[in-house]
Amino acid sequence: MSNSHTLTFTAAREHIDTNGHVNNAVWVRWMEEVAAAHWLADARAQDIATYSWIVTRHEIDYRGNIGEGDSVTAVTQVLGPARGVRFDRHIVFTDAAGRELVRARTTWALVERSTGRLTRVPPELAAPFLPRS
Repeated sequence: MSNSHTLTFTAAREHIDTNGHVNNAVWVRWMEEVAAAHWLADARAQDIATYSWIVTRHEIDYRGNIGEGDSVTAVTQVLGPARGVRFDRHIVFTDAAGRELVRARTTWALVERSTGRLTRVPPELAAPFLPRS
């Protein structure tokens, strides 16, 4: 269990826009994929069965891009505690040379599956994702 998770993505032809690089909507999808992979890797089974997450906000800085066939490494981190129903994730994408291309802070809200309603993030759910002191 860790406050961070890493995935690698490779740009395919369908990810490329008319400017010849990865479309912004693809970057957002990759952000959601790395966040979901972190949840599935480190959450307790009973929490995965009971809860899901929805995005309430994305703040994204685009500093570079990649073309078809290029890969990026995405690292997502939870840097602090939940606030009520919300949890922030920080995501950084770097290219093969280690250059930062995209940086984002995404805010996620916890949903109880049985009711479809937002619910406070319980401390035991958050614990596996918090930084170790």
